[in-house]
Amino acid sequence: MAHITGNVLIQGASRGVGLALVSTLLQRPEIDTVIATARRPEASEGLMALASRHGSRLHALPLDVSDPAQIERALQRARDRVDRLHLLMNVAGVLHTKDGVAPEKRLEALDAAQLQRSFAVNAIGPALVLRHALPLLTHGERAVVANLSARVGSIEDNRLGGWYGYRASKAAQNMLTRTAALELARRAKAVICVALHPGTVATELSAPFSGGAPRRFTPEEAADKLLRVVASLTPAESGGFFDYDRAPIPW
Repeated sequence: MAHITGNVLIQGASRGVGLALVSTLLQRPEIDTVIATARRPEASEGLMALASRHGSRLHALPLDVSDPAQIERALQRARDRVDRLHLLMNVAGVLHTKDGVAPEKRLEALDAAQLQRSFAVNAIGPALVLRHALPLLTHGERAVVANLSARVGSIEDNRLGGWYGYRASKAAQNMLTRTAALELARRAKAVICVALHPGTVATELSAPFSGGAPRRFTPEEAADKLLRVVASLTPAESGGFFDYDRAPIPW
């Protein structure tokens, strides 16, 4: 199993799995620098506590993944901090919002603005982060791009319907991930690009919908499992879709 070393960027690090990933990685001496992005890093008590504890090893940058201009600015600032990345993880996602937007159960619930928001955060944003991070990944050393997807984004595995926007935006993210992996296999053979399903995690995103989940992880457990998968991946598996136990998921 390969080790995760060097420099890491976690997009969506203010709380939940993203914050747990940052915390876990900073505990490893083989990690040089962690760049953590959030819409408002200063509003994340957890992120600010880690920054105070770890000093120059952690750089917190503002990035709203639904704003292309902010993505470009944040990645430019990341390039000012480090000359290469060895792990990029796109974590932020939207399933529901505090203003009452919830997963659609029926066709009558489809709303254009809600669908656009889902695609902006879950699919377009992560793809643009990779676009602007590309110069930091093509250095010839092992590097992993891991986009947090969801099993409900699997078209083949969809047997219940519903959740139109979340399912479709995660399926779009999966296609963007797979397509990027094929291009990177030609341009940067040391880069592994995959979609990962973290399972049901005890976070604000899943809290209203996880009552029937057979397994529910803490963010720390999910972070540990995801990083184990990341460390074990081989170039031949680039373009794959895996769960937290490394089992492949059908597209």
